[in-house]
Amino acid sequence: MSETKEPVLAPELSLFAARTLSGPLPADVADSVRRRILDVLGLCVAAYRLPTSAAAAGYAADQGGRPEASAVGVETSLPAAQAAFVNGVLAHSLDYDDTHLPSVLHPSAAVIPAALAAAQASGASGADTVGAVAVGLEIAVRLGMAGYDRELGNSVFFEHGQHATSICGAMGGAAAAALLMGLGAEGVQNALGVTASFAAGIIEANRTGGTVKRLHCGWAAHSAVTAASLVQRGFTGPPTVLEGRFGFFEAFLRGESDLSQVLDGLGETWAVPGIFFKPYPANHFTHTAIDAGIALRARGLPIDRIEHIEVRVPSAVIRTIGQPLEKKRAPETGYQAQFSGPYAVVAGLIGGSGLGVGLDDFTDELARDPARRALMALVDVVPDEKCDAIYPYQFPAVVRVRTDDGREWTEEVLANRGGPGRPLSEAELSRKFGENVAGRLPAETARTVQDLVLRLDRLTGVADVLRPLTRLDLNAH
Repeated sequence: MSETKEPVLAPELSLFAARTLSGPLPADVADSVRRRILDVLGLCVAAYRLPTSAAAAGYAADQGGRPEASAVGVETSLPAAQAAFVNGVLAHSLDYDDTHLPSVLHPSAAVIPAALAAAQASGASGADTVGAVAVGLEIAVRLGMAGYDRELGNSVFFEHGQHATSICGAMGGAAAAALLMGLGAEGVQNALGVTASFAAGIIEANRTGGTVKRLHCGWAAHSAVTAASLVQRGFTGPPTVLEGRFGFFEAFLRGESDLSQVLDGLGETWAVPGIFFKPYPANHFTHTAIDAGIALRARGLPIDRIEHIEVRVPSAVIRTIGQPLEKKRAPETGYQAQFSGPYAVVAGLIGGSGLGVGLDDFTDELARDPARRALMALVDVVPDEKCDAIYPYQFPAVVRVRTDDGREWTEEVLANRGGPGRPLSEAELSRKFGENVAGRLPAETARTVQDLVLRLDRLTGVADVLRPLTRLDLNAH
């Protein structure tokens, strides 16, 4: 990779960030941001029931420090970076957070916790918070897209075993935090330069287990706020942090990057409204298999007569949801089930809660349920050329089922629910939030929080949104 003579990318992104905060956002971008903030807060409330969430919150509380910002489920205020850490862990822990395609990263779970913590600590307005989140999401997505190889049809981050979500999310979160701390374009540039040395994430846990992935967005959000705070105190970063000889793209992508994705159409064409909301709390690669199962059940497929199920998916996703097959057919925990193609199609066939399959359908007990395991044992996950041609702009699936009477049932789902082609309605997003907080928040409090978030850009700050979420019913199930 040749040496870049003049810094280009980070300074241009920083000017874009500052300009965005000084003017009105496009209406569709602002509306999308408000709904993503609501989605993330609902996910944080729902995720607090997990042992890993309690561990993250306990760790953050034990660090002490100046009370600056609120974390979901934590009654005492925390330093901003620690609040961002807790909320980031919670936001990503249920694998229910939004996804951008084809970069295949989850931008909101890192950017929004960082922005909310920085906004509360600095006293930033609701309008500036919405603008900063928009900037952070856009930067995260554009950095992720720079790592998308069109010829390969996949993210180079992913091919290298790296979690683009936490790596690019830290960068976007830092830009948002720097804006909300009032650091301006120069501060955003330096925050990007500093955060690049903090960004990290390894995705082997997707394949073989472990709960470390739940930490990724929390650490990204923590890194973002920490970097902006250090810049506020005088630290600086290299202006060529992105495209330089030893910069972000060389370090993570080994030069296999499309730098045009970073600046082309910046400020004119927004990626934010097209980010996919998740209808189901599982790895996004599994969603069309769930949809196919739901559709086959609606067509009257007799589950007790199934002899074989073939889940045909893009080749690139098989290592995540289909390998090792013996583990994917017999997940030990609800968390492992979220990354299992066999479990996904079976959950769809059986039916469940939420928007078709919900949080109640991914428990440790159901993962080990003998009836589900018997069906999962009949499932093969195989590559499909039609799906390969569409991926990663969608995560399609073709499900073929053979029953003991010789019949073959086929269901194709070529576009993901929750994306621009099959968007979730306002009512569905409201229902998702309501079900995520049900039993944890009083109904009146939930309605108040939802109302405040959906008019956030008219509020003087974010504290009134966040404080009601610090006291949850921790005994509810």
